[in-house]
Amino acid sequence: MAADQIILTAETGRPTGSRSSRRLRAEGKIPAVVYGLDTEPKPIAVEWSELRAALVTDAGMNALIDLDVDGEKKLTMVYDMQRHPVRRDVTHVDFILIDVNKTIDVDVPIVLADSDDDHLKGLVIDQNLFMLEVSAKPGTIPNEFLVDLSSLTVDEPIRAGQIELPDGVELLTDPEDAVVVASVPMSEEELLADVEEVAGDVDEPTEGEAAEGEDGAEAEGGDDAEASADEGGEEA
Repeated sequence: MAADQIILTAETGRPTGSRSSRRLRAEGKIPAVVYGLDTEPKPIAVEWSELRAALVTDAGMNALIDLDVDGEKKLTMVYDMQRHPVRRDVTHVDFILIDVNKTIDVDVPIVLADSDDDHLKGLVIDQNLFMLEVSAKPGTIPNEFLVDLSSLTVDEPIRAGQIELPDGVELLTDPEDAVVVASVPMSEEELLADVEEVAGDVDEPTEGEAAEGEDGAEAEGGDDAEASADEGGEEA
């Protein structure tokens, strides 16, 4: 299914700088910039509520957004979204202009299909890749890739190259990269052996290092004793 297309109004002429950006965010707006297709970056601002609504569709971050800039609609996608390191609030957004006739590189989410296959019961299933990088034209970008686990075994992981791609979509991820793997869970004895092995790898002082440490302590004690004796002699 192609990504949904949404109209988002951009406010132009916003002042730049951290103080102005904080003021915008306090008003429920997000400072942003739009660029691409050999154009100069243009500072804009968008309503956070509208942007959030645009990005919670099935297309997610790959949603096609018709950005209304001074009455002119420009086809864009969100290229980068910056967040506060602690609060995780969105602090800035980069929009990139899109040409409908040219392919773009995007990351598409990988979703594992539910499976009740008997051959997977009792196994540990680990997903190694959560995104597949592909090249496609706008409007043909899949919302997600659904991975069937029926071919998964302990000996054979499912690799990126095995995921079926729609026509016009090219895989950029290494086709040999393992997307999902299966393994036999470890027994209690194996877990205990691993713990003991890790504990055994902790560096312990060798006999020579231990002896050197003891000699150093004795020497230090001797120096202290001599110093005390000298002080006692001077007092006498």
